[in-house]
Amino acid sequence: MTPTERRGRATEAFFGRRKGKPLRELQTERMSHVLPALKIDLSATPPADLKTLFNVPVERLRLEIGFGGGEHIVHRATESPATGFIGVEPFVNSMAKLLARVEETGLKNIRVYDDDATQLLDWLPDGSIDQIDLLYPDPWPKKRHFKRRFVSQVNLERFHRVLKPGGSFCFASDIDTYVNWTLLHCRDHGGFAWTAKYASDWITPYAGWPGTRYEAKAKREGRTSAYLTFRRV
Repeated sequence: MTPTERRGRATEAFFGRRKGKPLRELQTERMSHVLPALKIDLSATPPADLKTLFNVPVERLRLEIGFGGGEHIVHRATESPATGFIGVEPFVNSMAKLLARVEETGLKNIRVYDDDATQLLDWLPDGSIDQIDLLYPDPWPKKRHFKRRFVSQVNLERFHRVLKPGGSFCFASDIDTYVNWTLLHCRDHGGFAWTAKYASDWITPYAGWPGTRYEAKAKREGRTSAYLTFRRV
């Protein structure tokens, strides 16, 4: 697939720029040597058991789309060594940060993909993932850009296909319009049940939540975050 073809795909453009500041020498070296060892090869047929993607025994599989600086996925991988984590992040500088943390910590239960998350979702087998995390995604606040929001009926159908029955889709955001957008889209899809029973449920951070830099920025600017959990039915 050529770059021109990829830019023309309806599933492209959920993210903006691919690179920020020039990488330092050590970061460039990690991108050349560490990334290939951790990156999932979509040209290969998915294994019958995705757990074999990891070099350590894992019992559950968790996918995080857009992991930013990697704070959350590293925290979760450290506290849950029996879970295999797949992190997707197309932004080069963020990937470089995660690779540094993986190298520092020696974590073996993280694999990554550095391009469009829909490509990975389409590669994954049916009912193979226990949980999907979409945490503080780009809200694309202008109405003309709403089509670029990752939560859509098309992507919810992708989530529904790859999640195991009873699996979880977790969404966090400090943008009210995106929170409402996600609630309405999940309701209209019909394959996701919002698990909140009380008002406090969706304003209380997830158990073991480490916080993120995006959440910290929201607090500084006076915004309240919402933490939504949907069960795949």
